[in-house]
Amino acid sequence: MGILLNPDNLNFKEAINSEIYIDKTELIKHTNKVLQTKQKYICVSRPRRFGKSMAADMLTAYYSRGCDSEQMFSKYKISKAESFSEHLNKYNVIHINMVEFLSYGKDINEILEYLVRRILRELKKEYHDVDCFDWNNLILCLEEIFYEKKKAFIFIIDEWDCIFRKHKHDKESQTVYLDFLRNLLKDHSYVALAYMTGILPIKKYGEHSAINMFTEISMISAREYTEFTGFIEDEVNELCEKYDMLLKEAKYFYNGYNLKGTSIYNPRSVVMSMTGHDYGNYWTSTETYEALKDYIRLDFDGLREKVTSMIAGEKVRINTAKFQNDMTTLNSADDVLTLLVHLGYLTYGEINSMGTGEVWIPNGEVRQEFINSIEDGGWEHLMRSINASEELLKATLDMDNEKVAQMIENCHNDNASIFRYNDENSLACVITIAYYYARNKYIMHREYATGKGYADIVFIPLPKQTELPAIVVELKYNHATETAINQIKEKKYTEKLQDYTGEILLAGICYDETKGHSCKIEKFQKL
Repeated sequence: MGILLNPDNLNFKEAINSEIYIDKTELIKHTNKVLQTKQKYICVSRPRRFGKSMAADMLTAYYSRGCDSEQMFSKYKISKAESFSEHLNKYNVIHINMVEFLSYGKDINEILEYLVRRILRELKKEYHDVDCFDWNNLILCLEEIFYEKKKAFIFIIDEWDCIFRKHKHDKESQTVYLDFLRNLLKDHSYVALAYMTGILPIKKYGEHSAINMFTEISMISAREYTEFTGFIEDEVNELCEKYDMLLKEAKYFYNGYNLKGTSIYNPRSVVMSMTGHDYGNYWTSTETYEALKDYIRLDFDGLREKVTSMIAGEKVRINTAKFQNDMTTLNSADDVLTLLVHLGYLTYGEINSMGTGEVWIPNGEVRQEFINSIEDGGWEHLMRSINASEELLKATLDMDNEKVAQMIENCHNDNASIFRYNDENSLACVITIAYYYARNKYIMHREYATGKGYADIVFIPLPKQTELPAIVVELKYNHATETAINQIKEKKYTEKLQDYTGEILLAGICYDETKGHSCKIEKFQKL
C-alpha cells in the first residue's frame, strides 16, 4: 500500500460517509468491460466540481491491491454485477493527481522527472524482489514487473489537463507532456486500464498523434457514460423528497445540461442546495466570473449577438469540429462557445454528426453568471434593459398597459442591432430580456405546452411568492392585442398551469411596424 502505487480506499470512504452520496458505482461495470482490451483508454472531461475526482477515487478503491473494499462496495449497485468479485482489488493501481505535482519543478521536464522518481521509489519498495535491469527506467520496470508477477497496472490520472490550463501558451511543454503520456501508456500490455479525468478533451496537434488511442467522454460526447456525468432527475427528485425541497425549483436553478437527450443537474449545486435548504449560486461561486467575462468579450463576429440571444433564452447554432481542445487557440465565435460548453457555462445539443449543433445556457444559476459578466464593458444597452426589468414587472402587476408597452419598446430600441425581428419568436427574445428581473420571483417558461397549443411565455410564481399572480403572455406581430388575449382564452392556456390556482394575468403584447408596441392586460381567476 503506497501513496501513488496501490493506494488505500480512504478518499472514497470520505465520499460515501458524506451527508449526500449518490451511488455512481455502476461506472465500474463499464470500465470492467474494457479492461485489457483495445478500448482500455478512457478520458473523461467534465466541468469543475462535477464529480471527476470522486469517480477517480471510487475506481482506485475498487481496483487497488492496496486495500480490501468488498464490504465498502457491498451495499452499492456494482455489488450486483457479475464482474464485481472478478476484478475487486486485483490490480496494481497507479493513481496520480497531476495538480499536486505542478509545484515540483520550474518546467515540465522537472515536474515529470519528479513524478517518475516518486513512482519508481514505490515500485522498488513494493517489488524489490524483481531483478529489474534499470531501476531508473519507469517503462522498463513496469514491463518487467508485469512479466514476472503477471499483475497488470491500472493508471488513474486525475486533472490530467492541468498542464494545459496552467501553461496555456507553452506549446513545447504541452507536447513534451503528451509524449510522456503516450510513451507511458500506448501499446503496452502492462496497461489494463488508463482512466484520465480533466476539464478539456485531449489537445489536437495536427499530425502529432500523441494520445489519440483514448475514447473521449465529454460534455459534447457523453457516449454510454451520460448518467455518470452529474445527477439525473430521479436522483435529484429523491433528494428533494428527503430534504423537503421542490424539484421544479431545483430544476430551474441547476438542471439543463443536455447529454444525449438526458437532462443532467449540476451535482455540486444540488448537494449545497439540499444541505443548506436554499437555492443559491453555488457552483458559479467557486470561481470568479472574470473567467467567463474574458471569453465572451473576445472580438469575434457575431459573438456578442449570440451571447445576448442565449441570455434571452435562445439556442444558437455552433460548429464544434474545429475546436482545438485548448484555452488559447480561439479563432471564431464557435471556438469560444465550444470552450464554454466544456467549462460548464453552456450546454450542447447535436444536430448532425459533422460537429454542427446548438448551444444554450443550461439553467438559472449559470444565466446569472452571464449577467455578472456583462455588467460592464460594452454591454450598456443590454444592461439598461435588464436593470429596468424590475420596474417593468411592477407595471405589469399594476396592469399599466401603456407603461408596459413603452418599456418593451425601449428594450427593443436599445438592442435593435441584435433583435432584428419581424416575427413572434424574436419578439419573445425581447420580452425575455425585458422581464429579466421576474426570474427572481417566477419560473419563466417559453413555449409552454397547454394541450391545445403553446403559450408563448408563462410566468409561474416561485413557491415563496404565493401573493403574486401567474402571468400568461401571448405575442403577436401585426395583430391587435385583443387577438392575443382571445387566443389565450379560446385555447384555454390557463387550464394547464399545473399546481397553480388563483389569480392570473393575461397579457397580449404586440408589435406593428407602423404603430410600434402595444399591450393589453386582463385578470383571470383560476378555480
